[in-house]
Amino acid sequence: MAGLTRRGVLGGLISATAGPVLANAPLRSLMPPARPVQVAGGTVAAAADLIRAAQLGGEVAYVVADAATGQLLEARKPDLAMPPASTAKVITSLYALDHLGAGYRFATRLIATGPVAGGIVQGDLVLAGGGDPTLNTDDLGDMAAALARAGVRGVSGRFLVWAGALPYIDAIDETQPVWLGYNPAVSGLNLNFNRVNFVWKRTSKGYEVGMDARAERFAPKVYSARVAIAERDLPVYSYRGGKVEQWTVARAALGRGGSRWLPVRRPELYAGDVFQTLARAQGVPLPAPKPVDRLPGGTVLVSHASADLRAVLRDMMKYSNNMTAEAVGMAASLRAGVTNHVRSGRAMSDWAAAACGAAHLRVVDHSGLAGASRVAAEDMVRLLTRLGPQAGLRGLMKPIPMRDANGKKIAGSPIRVEAKTGTLNFISTLAGYASAPGGREMAFAIFTGDVARRDAVPDSQKERPPGVGAWVKRSKWLQQQLIERWSAVYGG
Repeated sequence: MAGLTRRGVLGGLISATAGPVLANAPLRSLMPPARPVQVAGGTVAAAADLIRAAQLGGEVAYVVADAATGQLLEARKPDLAMPPASTAKVITSLYALDHLGAGYRFATRLIATGPVAGGIVQGDLVLAGGGDPTLNTDDLGDMAAALARAGVRGVSGRFLVWAGALPYIDAIDETQPVWLGYNPAVSGLNLNFNRVNFVWKRTSKGYEVGMDARAERFAPKVYSARVAIAERDLPVYSYRGGKVEQWTVARAALGRGGSRWLPVRRPELYAGDVFQTLARAQGVPLPAPKPVDRLPGGTVLVSHASADLRAVLRDMMKYSNNMTAEAVGMAASLRAGVTNHVRSGRAMSDWAAAACGAAHLRVVDHSGLAGASRVAAEDMVRLLTRLGPQAGLRGLMKPIPMRDANGKKIAGSPIRVEAKTGTLNFISTLAGYASAPGGREMAFAIFTGDVARRDAVPDSQKERPPGVGAWVKRSKWLQQQLIERWSAVYGG
């Protein structure tokens, strides 16, 4: 970090017209507003004209800087704190790598509280979660097979499930509709991103419906969640919690057949339910799962480890999985002694402020799903330039292809972008790195958002409000136009 700061200062002294270095908050550009620029290929449009043509309403803020030095190249409202949406996962990735380390792995264990005699556990068997956000049904199936290979054929006591490795939350964002699969519960024992698969098929007698926990190799029936058809038009789904989670679905919303992932609110019972079925298939009958608050002592019979943290984060960034972000962020906060989800968001904000002077960053979660989080573009670029290189952040991001006006990928584009996208209703963000044809490496953050329009969406339309698709499309086109502008003007 010291070396980057020194190079940034030298860069600012060498090129006074390029603006200040990203050294101290708040960031301010000494340049006049970006105007049309003459380059070898013709005239590059002014940023203000591009923003005006996008007709987004709300606010547009951005910062672009030299990735190596942190030297500011161009900015618009750099200190305006806006909803980051899923670009918050950039912050979470850096936070987790700093606190847990790149090689960290989550462990899920089967623990016997007593000895195994004659194939029977003399005591309880415990399915103990370690907070793994990537645990799936196939993993549990392999654990059940390993338990059978170890000679276990049953238990004399109880089958316990423990989820206390991470603090529990009922939903990532309580303001979201209850049926959204990307807004499940989070705990220390998670399965299939805490989603259950609702399947339906129309027959001559009506509909067949069910719940399963399918993965690539196993698809056991689920008993801890049930679904029934309701004779109504709206709402499409209703939910009632309890030991067995009860769903209803409106008959009018069902076609010939299909499936949909629904969120799970009791992930420890869900995982226990699925493991019980898989173990029975291996010749190891178990009692019904029973949650416990404290982890019993005993002998580890089987252990499953997740991929290392970098691989977990790479998939999280690629698929923008909210549950993974929350689990990883909470695990990092626990290393700092923070045991509450709300305080975990604050802890990550405080860490960003201390690590790189992020003065306008206040997040309430680790995924960006909650619209209450706020991040300024200048703070995001500070993270990208100061902490990103050492953490290998660019290697965790997914390629963002350049597209033409019709949305088709441009083959052989000379601009290379690796970044994280973010989308909420009438919020669209992009943060990452761009390689210009002239060789310059740039770090950038673009935040667009019409918060008032987002807040006005009624609950019944939050899954897909009218106009949001066209709005997001215009925002993404603006983001690409800005990157193309920067590549042409500052790329050399």
